[in-house]
Amino acid sequence: MAKKKCVAQYNDDTGEQSPVSTHHESTQEDDRLSEGDSQSLNGTSAQHDQGIYSPNNEAQSTAFFLLVVLLSFSTRLYKIMEPPHVCWDETHFGKMGSYYINRTFFFDVHPPLGKMLIGLAGYMTGYDGTYPFLKPGDKYEHHNYWGMRGFCASLGSCLPPFAYLTVLELSQSPTAALITAAVLAFDTGCITISQYILLDPILMFFIMGAVLSMVKFNRQRYRPFSAPWWFWLVLTGVNLSGALGVKFVGLFVILLVGMNTAWDLWSLLGDLRLSLIDFGKHVLSRVFGLILLPLFLYVTIFAVHFVVLNKSGPGDGFFSSAFQSRLIGNNLHNASMPEYLAYGSIITVKNLRIAGGYLHSHWHLYPEGVGAKQQQVTAYLHKDYNNMWLVHRSNDRDAQSGEPDLVRHGDIIQLEHKETTRNLHSHLHEAPLTKKHFQVTGYGINGTGDPNDLWQVEVCGGRKGDLVKVLRSKVRFLHRATGCVLYSSGKTLPKWGWEQVEITCSPYLKETPNSQWNIEDHINAKLPNISLSVLKPHFLEILLESHIVMIRGNSGLKPKDNEMNSKPWHWPINYQGLRFSGVNETEYRVYLLGNPVIWWLNLVSLGLYVVMVAVASLALRRGVQLDKRRIEHCRVLMEGGGLLLLGWLLHYVPFYTMGRILYYHHYFPAMLFSSMLTGITLDTLLQSADLWLRPPYSHWLLRGGQAMLFLAILDSFYMFHPLSYGMRGPLAHDPDSTMAGLKWMDSWEF
Repeated sequence: MAKKKCVAQYNDDTGEQSPVSTHHESTQEDDRLSEGDSQSLNGTSAQHDQGIYSPNNEAQSTAFFLLVVLLSFSTRLYKIMEPPHVCWDETHFGKMGSYYINRTFFFDVHPPLGKMLIGLAGYMTGYDGTYPFLKPGDKYEHHNYWGMRGFCASLGSCLPPFAYLTVLELSQSPTAALITAAVLAFDTGCITISQYILLDPILMFFIMGAVLSMVKFNRQRYRPFSAPWWFWLVLTGVNLSGALGVKFVGLFVILLVGMNTAWDLWSLLGDLRLSLIDFGKHVLSRVFGLILLPLFLYVTIFAVHFVVLNKSGPGDGFFSSAFQSRLIGNNLHNASMPEYLAYGSIITVKNLRIAGGYLHSHWHLYPEGVGAKQQQVTAYLHKDYNNMWLVHRSNDRDAQSGEPDLVRHGDIIQLEHKETTRNLHSHLHEAPLTKKHFQVTGYGINGTGDPNDLWQVEVCGGRKGDLVKVLRSKVRFLHRATGCVLYSSGKTLPKWGWEQVEITCSPYLKETPNSQWNIEDHINAKLPNISLSVLKPHFLEILLESHIVMIRGNSGLKPKDNEMNSKPWHWPINYQGLRFSGVNETEYRVYLLGNPVIWWLNLVSLGLYVVMVAVASLALRRGVQLDKRRIEHCRVLMEGGGLLLLGWLLHYVPFYTMGRILYYHHYFPAMLFSSMLTGITLDTLLQSADLWLRPPYSHWLLRGGQAMLFLAILDSFYMFHPLSYGMRGPLAHDPDSTMAGLKWMDSWEF
């Protein structure tokens, strides 16, 4: 309640409402703040509303801001060309940038905006899209890569200035803003992650842009529907669409802005001077700026993505046959083939589960102890010769004369793998991964097998005698001997199965996309062909399908054998970093690790913040007499700090619930909020020096504490800067190493 009083008095000074008109109550707590204290609070709030615009403070904050911009860009653009080879995930996102330049379709688990911008940056700076980005360590040689790295570094360079402006708005303290900017500008982790062709600096640029725009918009609450009010509202929406358009974790900042907006509207609803019509205008304006506009921009990103990537590429197999028919160069694009399935045809069979794969086999056998040691049958996500199958009758393979007979609903068939001549087969052995299902194998020699090779064709929704339409019919294959149904589980097999998708025979006969298939390729020289152009899907269909594929792809990212899987609790304590480049003494080594002094300072500041808010709340609750400056500190801690703490929680805690593989770099968006909270917390703590010492000693303590803080940040950056700018020679355990004595945790690998 004390917090509400503090806020209400602050608003009253600006002319919005008084505590009485908001709460319609008088409590003992209201009496505890004297009239003089209330006037002091009002005076302080007014000062802080206008303080940075006074000539002295405005000049100081402008000078600090220019210094932050200079330091930020210089630390991130320094040695931007080093090392001149592919580092870490540049092999993915650099390659995807090339795909955009070449207009080649691909699949990725993230939305397309970040990769589109990387491709555009490369194209605008002379990169021709020909470099293959095969693996980390490959030399760039004559290829122009500086534009893509420079673009990412430039966006990463905007983070400290954005944080400076955000904290300045929340605290009205240039010193708090400068502490925040110094923490981010001299953090080795933020520098490293900004210097390479990655999505992270682009994502964080939009996240910080959204937070800054939201805070600026909040400051315009007393000038509703003015030009600046509309500008910051619209810019917030634009940044929200950008964050979500780069990675789905942009949903966290959308949630933050949504909660802030809900609180803002709730406060407006309590203003009895505001008519319901005016309140409705506020609601509709926010619906437009924060929902409809971001949604339109987000959909537009995908529209551009689909228009640009119009050529067949490595991502085709993740999508449906209808989706593939729109891609130039795909065998389904403007293709023609027989309309109805017939005996003697060569076909490919695609599972209707998104990213379910093509029915596939190869010469490799199931290993010892995994069912029967027969030929593997899997689902493969890419087009391949081993996806081809021959359709035979169950009783007489060679009874083909003249025009072939068509396959109908209820027919019993055999599917012979064209390359290995084994039949599609099932039996009562357990499936490799889905233990309640049966194993599916390739069995027999030259098509000669046993009764376990027989499958009944069922057209979903069909009746006996219905024909099987290529691409359009949803088909199930029922195993005659066991009664199970051919099924793509979606689970990834171990290395012995080439990390392809498990195929089983499910005893559960409920119709699901996992057990439904369609005939995609169909070759039969004895049948007339028809055009497939009528199958091209509409934009909304491919938009929905692409999102289903991305979401399932994301959830399917599981750690592989011997692959490091970081834990969320590792991140705030800086437990373990990531190798970006090099391992041994002869290589150019770059190691992603946050500046330990800064990260541990952030961690300590989180604890300090909780204690300080608890003490401030207790003091207000007990009616302790506070001067106007203390009450303003209370407001900044509770409002500004509370918003930043909420941002940190929203960008950190959800990772504990995720089943996918996690990496250290996933923490960096949360680290931005933690760093801003550090600026506010430490500045408030230092400004409270007069609680322990009288002037001038309190002033000396304040200035000395600030000087020691900035010196500690600079000194730690000097010690750990080789992590970002490259290390050569002996490793850290060697006394001759540049990092000797700095491996403070055994889990660090530099």
